[in-house]
Amino acid sequence: MGKILIIADQKGAGHATPRGLELADRLGYDADVVAFTYAPLKRLKLPAHEQTLIKKRLLAEREEVLQERIDNNAKPGQKVRLKVVWEKDIARWVQQQCAGGKYAGVVKTGRRTESLVHTSTDWQLLRECQAPVLLVSAKKWHRTKPVLVTLDLSSDSATKKKLNSKVLGFAKSLAQALGVELEIITAIEIPTLLSDLDLVDPGAYERDARAGMQAQIGKLAAAHDISESAFFCKRGPVEKVITSRAAKVRAQIVVMGTVARTGVKARLLGNTAEKVLRHMKTDVLAIKP
Repeated sequence: MGKILIIADQKGAGHATPRGLELADRLGYDADVVAFTYAPLKRLKLPAHEQTLIKKRLLAEREEVLQERIDNNAKPGQKVRLKVVWEKDIARWVQQQCAGGKYAGVVKTGRRTESLVHTSTDWQLLRECQAPVLLVSAKKWHRTKPVLVTLDLSSDSATKKKLNSKVLGFAKSLAQALGVELEIITAIEIPTLLSDLDLVDPGAYERDARAGMQAQIGKLAAAHDISESAFFCKRGPVEKVITSRAAKVRAQIVVMGTVARTGVKARLLGNTAEKVLRHMKTDVLAIKP
């Protein structure tokens, strides 16, 4: 049986813990809930034994709060383990724990802001964590319905094709576990330079793109026992196509593949998953190759 790692919210009532426990139960997984606590105790200039006592007290208080939250949200008989960690670098700790396939996924409440100087824990996990990462949204649409999966069918890359199949399979299993429909969306994005210079006819470009995607659609449909008519294509920038479709169908989770960039390039350009997250009012599950 697999396990899901749930990162407990630092403040407030918490969204990740109840959502993560619900998903773990639906998918038949055990759950590990981890809570992080840290304070620069050395700055207090207290004796070592007093710093140790303060640290133990903070950890104990955090554990008490989280255990109550787990007790209120866990399903009868659900196997849940709580761990409170004294750690400042959350992303590094999670990445180390997820190395080697220990967890089937990570659940965390999304904090959707980033500057050039500070890279949030969310973006670090999206770019570097080996396990699929589900970023839970605090604000949701009313009466959410399907699982929406987005595929990149414009690329002939073997890696992208393999990722498409992995993402679709994961999304289908998730929709079945949640008892909801599966929606499939792919964007047909006209290169900005060509569009701005009127070097391409949008209608013709879209028709050619659809024709080029048909072979991949056929293979994916056959491999996952899904009708080809379920694959919905729309012209436009990827992030706008995904967010508008998610809003229209009131998706409860958007599942997408992400091939992360790193360093300054990632900060300046951003990845599609990150662009989507900035505008999405629902949970987003990012899956790597």
